[in-house]
Amino acid sequence: MLMRTDPFRELDRLAQQLTGPGTWTRPAAMPMDAYREGDEYVVAFDLPGVSADAIDIDVERNMLTVRAERRPAAKADDVKMELSERPLGVFSRQIVLADTLDTEQIQADYDAGVLTLRIPIAERAKPRKITVGVGSGRKQISL
Repeated sequence: MLMRTDPFRELDRLAQQLTGPGTWTRPAAMPMDAYREGDEYVVAFDLPGVSADAIDIDVERNMLTVRAERRPAAKADDVKMELSERPLGVFSRQIVLADTLDTEQIQADYDAGVLTLRIPIAERAKPRKITVGVGSGRKQISL
């Protein structure tokens, strides 16, 4: 079995604790995957514990912005927190989209803490065949 080790993982966790949760002016980054599947690009963001109504997706020209906020769970008055490692606050990610993508047809789904965006490739960017005319299709221009 292969295991990927990250010697800086603990350092990253400590740095995140020192800088505090993300705010609207200084949001924390959210992990994502991006890949091409057939005639569309798929971008998946990890947003566990975020409710669907706390996710905001904007497209302006070719800039895609995803913002989400994880709020603290409501607790009773007699609850005393012993350990809190799950980050709260605002998360954001911006992606520059290629001109070959159809930003008018983006589909967004949120399931099991994963936001999935499907962005189709524009028709003008898809490969196409061009037929070559022969014979009588030519006309001579006389001056």
